[in-house]
Amino acid sequence: MAIILPVKEHFPFIGENSFIAPNCTIVGDVTIGQHCSVWFNAVVRGDVNYIKIGDYSNIQDNVTIHGTYERNGTDIGNYVNIGHNAIIHGCTIHDYTLIGMGAIVMDRTIIESNVIIAAGSVVLEDVICESGYLYAGVPAKKIKPLTDDQLNLLKKLPHNYVLYSSWFSD
Repeated sequence: MAIILPVKEHFPFIGENSFIAPNCTIVGDVTIGQHCSVWFNAVVRGDVNYIKIGDYSNIQDNVTIHGTYERNGTDIGNYVNIGHNAIIHGCTIHDYTLIGMGAIVMDRTIIESNVIIAAGSVVLEDVICESGYLYAGVPAKKIKPLTDDQLNLLKKLPHNYVLYSSWFSD
């Protein structure tokens, strides 16, 4: 059974039609929108600051989402895909983005809408990732504009995860 716990009178809120894997952890000041999914072994830890996740977003296996005590909460928009093993910390991620597998997004970073952060990339503190581009590397740099296929993928993936999560319903 998923671990869903309050911290200091802050109770997680999970929107309708959201899939919560039986072994993920969601604690504290966490708001998860509708039609979201939080996958196996993911940790959404709103103990030291808030975490807000919009509608139709997916938090894939082994992702860690956290903030910085008394400094930076974490805001994740609608239709956001956060790939396996990513770390999201005290930042803002706007709509229709993909954070690749194993990527790290650090405090006070802003990921604008329609951005892909490549797998394994590290987005350092205070970086603004401009809409419409692929970012990659350690540290992550703007690489090239997104193609039409990539932009279409950003629209399609969240709906795929709604489908995948339906396979686990009773």
